[in-house]
Amino acid sequence: MRAEELFSSARTILLDGAMGTMLQAAGLPLGAKPEALNLENPALIESIHAQYAAAGSRIVCANTFGASAHKLAGTPYTVAQVVEAGIACARRAAAPHGAWVALDVGPLGELLEPAGTLAFEDAVADFAEIIRTGAAAGADLVLLETFTDLYELKAALLACKENCDLPVLASMSFEAGGRTFTGCTVGSFAATARGLGADALGINCSLGPKEIYPMARALCEAVPGDYPVFVKPNAGLPRADGSGYDITPQLFAMQLKPYRELGLFAAGGCCGTNPDFIRALHKVFDDCPVGRPAHPMPSVLCTPVQCVQVDGITVVGERINPTGKKRFQQAVREGDVDYILAQGISQADSGAVVLDVNVGVPGVDEPAAMEKVVKALQSVVSLPLQLDSSNAEALARGLRAYNGKPIVNSVNGEQAVLDRLLPLCKKYGAAVVGLTLDENGIPKTAAQRVAIAARIRDAALAAGIPLEDIYIDCLTLTASAQQDDVMTTLEALRACKEELGVRTVLGVSNISFGLPCRPYLNTAFLTMAMQAGLDLAIMNPASEEMMGAVFAYNVLSGRDRQSGAYIARYAGRAMPSAAPQPVQQSTSGAAAGEAAGESGPYAALMRAVEQGLKGESAAATRALLAEHPPLDLVDHALIPALDVVGAGYEKGTLFLPQLLQSASAAQAAFEEIKAAVAKQGRPGESKGKIVLATVKGDVHDIGKNIVRVILENYGFDVLDLGRDVPVETVVEAVRQSGARLVGLSALMTTTLKSMAETIEALHAAKLDCKVMVGGAVLTESYAMQIGADWYAKDAKRSADIAKEFYQVQ
Repeated sequence: MRAEELFSSARTILLDGAMGTMLQAAGLPLGAKPEALNLENPALIESIHAQYAAAGSRIVCANTFGASAHKLAGTPYTVAQVVEAGIACARRAAAPHGAWVALDVGPLGELLEPAGTLAFEDAVADFAEIIRTGAAAGADLVLLETFTDLYELKAALLACKENCDLPVLASMSFEAGGRTFTGCTVGSFAATARGLGADALGINCSLGPKEIYPMARALCEAVPGDYPVFVKPNAGLPRADGSGYDITPQLFAMQLKPYRELGLFAAGGCCGTNPDFIRALHKVFDDCPVGRPAHPMPSVLCTPVQCVQVDGITVVGERINPTGKKRFQQAVREGDVDYILAQGISQADSGAVVLDVNVGVPGVDEPAAMEKVVKALQSVVSLPLQLDSSNAEALARGLRAYNGKPIVNSVNGEQAVLDRLLPLCKKYGAAVVGLTLDENGIPKTAAQRVAIAARIRDAALAAGIPLEDIYIDCLTLTASAQQDDVMTTLEALRACKEELGVRTVLGVSNISFGLPCRPYLNTAFLTMAMQAGLDLAIMNPASEEMMGAVFAYNVLSGRDRQSGAYIARYAGRAMPSAAPQPVQQSTSGAAAGEAAGESGPYAALMRAVEQGLKGESAAATRALLAEHPPLDLVDHALIPALDVVGAGYEKGTLFLPQLLQSASAAQAAFEEIKAAVAKQGRPGESKGKIVLATVKGDVHDIGKNIVRVILENYGFDVLDLGRDVPVETVVEAVRQSGARLVGLSALMTTTLKSMAETIEALHAAKLDCKVMVGGAVLTESYAMQIGADWYAKDAKRSADIAKEFYQVQ
């Protein structure tokens, strides 16, 4: 099927509803694999599809959501068997109604590196197996749904685009705060998934229509007016008693009426919905036109947790670059990633909004270095990256490893360069910087530079890169050697901005090479360039003169309304100030100045943990162990540092990836401490024993695994029983271990009963233990109702409960 055919309807079409809800109503046992029924009871699966098709669903989703090799482990079936049978069931049901069949693909159930253990390319391979099989079996399109990790969605999208030519619909699940479980924003989802080639974007699961609406509106604002958008909300929110969801088909339809103004391509239902819900949507959408009025598209660069709109002057940190930096060159040659990470963190704290990354050092394997540095930087800094290289392989490796939407700084007016690099930028959804030079070098006149810029713009547009993602660098030449070219650069920049409609870039600091008191020249040139229309200023954010010029310019030009950003940065500061202050919450860890131990013997270790630097954490620990007792490091450095990070997580200034990275850095320190304790011939002190389990019938354990990591790094001895754990196994583990605290997790409404039964069994066994519970479908009131002692809404709260219970200071 061609995308044009799928999206040809002038009116909103209907998707189907929940498969799981229907299977549960048909008596699906706890813990059973729904996808296995494609082979074991195809008549049941076909009948459910047929009910949805009869209710008006134009797209029927095959029962393949969990048909990955990982999730099918323990069954006698292969991915090919399950997917082929699933497509066949859907096809038989859809054919009489003229409905399309979607290969339904969900997450793999494991966190990707660096937050988890699943390698990115392994995820791509797992998805590719599903995609190839589904396409060969006759699916009309692919639906990627219920993703919460943007990196995993990228792996799935690449698998789709590299293994089939079917239309791809991509959907993520957001929590009430407007972010996914891993902290991804709607804007980051839109920019990244659209750039990677998704043919339509949507939001599904987690919430009901009323809660999803603001996010759906934001999604529509983040894509062009004619770009397809869809929604599949739940049937409201889970009831406190675990008996289902809280709204009827009629209320569901009523709450979807405001979506008419969004011009949706399609609408359907997720958890808790059935054919009655789909029938109820007919009156809402039967005459609803698709699409929205055209609106100006912002230029966006992003990571999952930070979406940067380049609207006016934006600071790109220049320090991760070997030019003129012997220490940096040494770090690249020696693989000293910690030094490079420190440069990134420092620039983030100084106010950079984007980081330039160039690892092109002679004698170094640049492609391998680029991939390594991109992954490492993204594990500790949440700023978007500018990949700076003319090496196509290095760019390909960096772009593939990048999580989000980056910008590439490497293209120029040479046709061979355009032909080699623009397809890479298109494939990976990157914005692109074009340098106004070609085979003949840098032109002398502004008009000649603008002519090259126009050629680059037209080539990028022809390659499918939208105008808002095209940036032009008119090239800063040194005033000491080419003084007359200074104004030529600014003249060309202004013309590119006004005549070509592109964004602009300059490496500002180049202006002053060879002259004394360089900050004066840099600042004056930056100010002139901003007035000419500069968007991206590649500069040193540690230069207070230059950063001051940026903030002052934004006030005077009216971009900083009520001078809010300027006041936040400079209020109370003496003039002149030699020490720059962070412009914003550090994107690499805890806020600067928030840690309790800014000075003293443990400061370096605390900073390393807060910033998620494993190498520095281990090194600082080894240094401290020479003079301090091992367990003092736990009590006076590691736990306080984790508390700082946890506080940022609770306030919403840090997100799951940073939380896990800090835990990983703490773990590196713990390994050093444990080795030191072992040498002393005595066991390390445990803060207390805890048993963790995902309850019987529930196969989702990402949340529980995160809790384990956090608890272990607070010094607790954790016995992890895994997922789908029988009641009696939990009871016996508590009895044998003597653990006085138990943590139970459930992600599915249907397994809340298992949680209640486990708590009841622990009480009946009269074991001296308390129970904390958590999970996406759980509420605090229901937790108390089933006899739990605490409700843990997230991993940080689990640690707080454990510390409170075991009286850990």
